[in-house]
Amino acid sequence: LLVGAPGEQQTNALACRRDTRTHAATLCEDSTRVVVMASSASSSDPSALVELFKSISIDEKLAKSSVQNAKFAANLATVIAAAGCAETGLDDRKRGNLLYTVAGKHPSNALAHRDRVIGDVMRGDLKTSQQLDGVFEYLKAVGEEPLDDARYREAGGVGVVVTEADVEAAFDRVVSEGGQRQKLLEERYRAVATLLKGFRDFGVMKWADGKTLKATFDRKVEELLGPKTEADLAKPAKKKKKPKAKPAEDKAARGEREEEERRRAADPYAFFSKPEENNVVHTTVNFSDGRVMRISNTKRELDAYLGRTGGKYLTRFPPEPNGYLHLGHAKAMFIDFGLAAKHDGSCYLRYDDTNPTAEKTEYISHIQEIVEWMGWKPFRVTYSSDYFERLYELAVRLIESGHAYVCHQTGDEISEYREQKRNSPWRDRPAEESLRLFQRMRLGLVDEGTATLRMRMDMQNENFNMYDLIAYRIKFARHPHAGDEWCIYPSYDFTHCIVDSLEDISHSLCTLEFEPRRASYYWLLEVLGLYKPVVWEYSRLNMEHNVMSKRKLNRLVTEGHVNGWDDPRLLTLAGLRRRGYTATAINSFCRDSGITKNDQQFPYHKLEHHARSNLDEIAPRRLGVLRPLKVAIENVAPDFLEVVKAKVFPGRSDETYELGIGKFVYIEKSDFRQEDQKGYYGLALGKTVMLRYAFAVKCVGFETCKETGEVVLVRCERVEVKKPPKGVIHWVGSESLPEQYRPVKAEARLYDYLFNAEDVAEVGDDWLADMNQNSLEIVEGALLGPTFRDAQPGQVFQLERAGYFCVDKDTDGNR
Repeated sequence: LLVGAPGEQQTNALACRRDTRTHAATLCEDSTRVVVMASSASSSDPSALVELFKSISIDEKLAKSSVQNAKFAANLATVIAAAGCAETGLDDRKRGNLLYTVAGKHPSNALAHRDRVIGDVMRGDLKTSQQLDGVFEYLKAVGEEPLDDARYREAGGVGVVVTEADVEAAFDRVVSEGGQRQKLLEERYRAVATLLKGFRDFGVMKWADGKTLKATFDRKVEELLGPKTEADLAKPAKKKKKPKAKPAEDKAARGEREEEERRRAADPYAFFSKPEENNVVHTTVNFSDGRVMRISNTKRELDAYLGRTGGKYLTRFPPEPNGYLHLGHAKAMFIDFGLAAKHDGSCYLRYDDTNPTAEKTEYISHIQEIVEWMGWKPFRVTYSSDYFERLYELAVRLIESGHAYVCHQTGDEISEYREQKRNSPWRDRPAEESLRLFQRMRLGLVDEGTATLRMRMDMQNENFNMYDLIAYRIKFARHPHAGDEWCIYPSYDFTHCIVDSLEDISHSLCTLEFEPRRASYYWLLEVLGLYKPVVWEYSRLNMEHNVMSKRKLNRLVTEGHVNGWDDPRLLTLAGLRRRGYTATAINSFCRDSGITKNDQQFPYHKLEHHARSNLDEIAPRRLGVLRPLKVAIENVAPDFLEVVKAKVFPGRSDETYELGIGKFVYIEKSDFRQEDQKGYYGLALGKTVMLRYAFAVKCVGFETCKETGEVVLVRCERVEVKKPPKGVIHWVGSESLPEQYRPVKAEARLYDYLFNAEDVAEVGDDWLADMNQNSLEIVEGALLGPTFRDAQPGQVFQLERAGYFCVDKDTDGNR
């Protein structure tokens, strides 16, 4: 970064530029960083670029495809110019391909050394792609630090000459190890291809001339095995192939997809970089004046970081305490806490509490409780407000370096100027004046809404997140954690990245809507000279028929469309828990949803699948009827009582509980029909069914209500059967039984989708009108088995043949 006042930066940068007709890019260096001027070749027309690429002996098809990637095309044009071939071309296909490789694979955090690599290619010191790969690995670790010439040459095999005698000696060593000789003698020429593949990477063989290596290798093999026999030359018998129902390409693609799914299922965190690799380029910021800032940790910064942390994975889960956590936060926890746990690292729970007017102690308490319920243990619980003093000091430093200023534009004016890409009238005020005003802001001597501290970034940038973002604003409000100490509060854009750095976070993970903020995130850390975590964005978790926007959730709750933040129809974690979902099921769903950048919108039944799979294992079975229909067993005595054993986990356990059955029982209304039908296994006139865990009964009649015609009583007889009937129905006992066997009266709440539309976002501003008016059905008068008398709120049961139910917190002595 070119340090100095804005006008000086532009002058210095322009003074460093060289003629872009012969140099597509120029490095402008000072004591701290490198700023790369934008390549003029990147704006050339595609046909000119194709001709440029063909001039270094790249075939036309590859040249045309290269132009399709604007970033790569600019890199390749830059490399060609740096090689001095932009005007003269290069009549050397092999060397042209090496330049092509440099454009595509050179580590972007070590661009200061790219000219050295290009020069070595043109001088003939780097002759193969293997040599380039070795050099690139070394440069990736070095970054922009000075090169150790000896290590550089060693990494790329520069100057290494592999003779025919060296190949012969290496062959003898390889064949003598690990039973290779015996394998060759047994399998003969069938084993040669595998041996050669490994031999190319043996010792210095990777630097050998390919033709020399192959010729010597073939000669040594023939000396060992002799000339090929007819058996060696015979082609192996082909296996008969079964006819394919689908094209081979479809099967191959499916196989790759399944393999990727298996790999991600085995370790969803496998693709994340290691902390010791945190010196790769994190982002590139293109300025409107042509400057390009490539931002990364230097090797010195990375070494210092690794010294502080020991190379430990450090992540953070940073919710804002302005609402209840939802399913999307569960995925964030799975990624943040899960990545750290996978590598024996640590994860902070950090409250991102920079807006006191929206935050409440209620939300703070809820978040910590839910994190623990989800099974995650924070390494440390911190608050962004813990760092307010340090953040203020850094803001002062930002002003002093010319990267921030106090602005008096209103919110509307700021928005208007951003739309027009116009600079604030106060953008160029002296740093001393901004410092005095900022100090007055802290002391509470400036009215709320009349001043902000803004970062001097680039109001004409292609990225709107570089439009001089607000760093501090005035709010005369008590902070729920910091109290009354402050009346100026830092913004998210100023706070988030700095606290990530102060807490030595290795991986700063967030959803894709924050991707455009990468530029401002790294710009701020760069100008402050702070360590930079790796930022990686993943897709948001979206569900059909529901919303997870905090703004929309807040409206649903505060306007009374639902019954609080823990309404079971919501996808808040409190709502899901109240509905009976377990942390295990939710985490399983998050794992199954994957960590990807692809848009994700899941059907609700996928979440329900994980809930059912988990509850099937842990939820005790019980009997209960939601809409009771009375049944009289006419051929038993009025005081008849039989105690039966019901299974807690049928088919999996011998554990039982007792039920009493007498002259009267209750069954589900839907389990009786006045007329029997094919495929119906419930009770009907003249039909026999089995009462679950009890005995068989046969319907001999029924009674109806004169006014409504509704069946109010079913008359049955107990019968003995040689073969159990197909129909088995659930039931509960009646009020006439002894107290320990009497049913428990209950209110059942049945939930459906909260919104009618699959994608609520497509409904637009009228999304509240799309709410499903039947999303909650309250069933009064349900009867449950006697064991529910001791059930506690939060316990989940499976009512056999009905579904999973959770005892609600509204349960009291009356219901």
